[in-house]
Amino acid sequence: MRLSTVILPIHRWSEGQKTWQRAEELGFHAAYTYDHLSWRTFRDGPWFGALPTLTAAAAATTRIRLGTLVTSPNFRHPVTLAKELITLDDISGGRVTLGIGAGGNGFDATVLGQEPWTPKERADRFAEFVPLLDRLLTEDAVSQRGTFYSADEARNIPGCAQRPRLPFAVAATGPRGLRLAARHGQAWVTTGDPKIFETGTPEQSVAALRGQIEKLGKACAETGREVAELDKVLLTGFTPDRGRPLESVDAFVDFAGRHRELGFTELVIHWPIPDSDFATDQQVFERIATEALAQLD
Repeated sequence: MRLSTVILPIHRWSEGQKTWQRAEELGFHAAYTYDHLSWRTFRDGPWFGALPTLTAAAAATTRIRLGTLVTSPNFRHPVTLAKELITLDDISGGRVTLGIGAGGNGFDATVLGQEPWTPKERADRFAEFVPLLDRLLTEDAVSQRGTFYSADEARNIPGCAQRPRLPFAVAATGPRGLRLAARHGQAWVTTGDPKIFETGTPEQSVAALRGQIEKLGKACAETGREVAELDKVLLTGFTPDRGRPLESVDAFVDFAGRHRELGFTELVIHWPIPDSDFATDQQVFERIATEALAQLD
């Protein structure tokens, strides 16, 4: 099992770069950031762009993997996104993972002046977005006419530093999204079952996650792929456990062990932010980063 962190882009780089460098020093497998234009309770405070932040992080680090968790079609187009990702992968020396999902009805969904898409339209767009982005990142020139997204002689030379392209970590729980993860993903991402976040129990969450992994297995089987080929990533903090696993090293080891048994290969924890839902004791957090996984062996 690997341990990663997600760093919200809320600090000016003169301060924020220290966090990304510290994440590398602590030995995290990857450091991700959210790809939003604004987000929830942070909407009225500082919030910087994901891809420029990752580019700066690539220049400030040498080993840690970097990525979005997650990018969505809400305000992205495959053609421009592909160009930026190829550039970021080059600058980082091939350390980028693209977390990608269908998006939701948050602020990003209306900031460009459009009406929020229905769940069906989000799924329709996602089903077109991912395969086109896959082509754009693996082929020198792409022309494709779609219902929502098109490309006309889009050039992406020399392509990604990683071959055949940088890996996709596809966030999905529904049948269409899981099929996309099976076809195009090198990893699958979940935050758990949102229906039980408020009133459910950790035991119910484990059962729900087990069910999601079973559905992923069926989607893989339909595409002729082994589910073991995909990394399984849990973005923590959105299950009924909430922040309790980060209260102590022992609590995290227990949490990690239960989820490793389910088949998860990577856990992602939020970098502490005081006076927020992600408030965690920094010293405990750093002990978890450096000590916890060794206790699983």
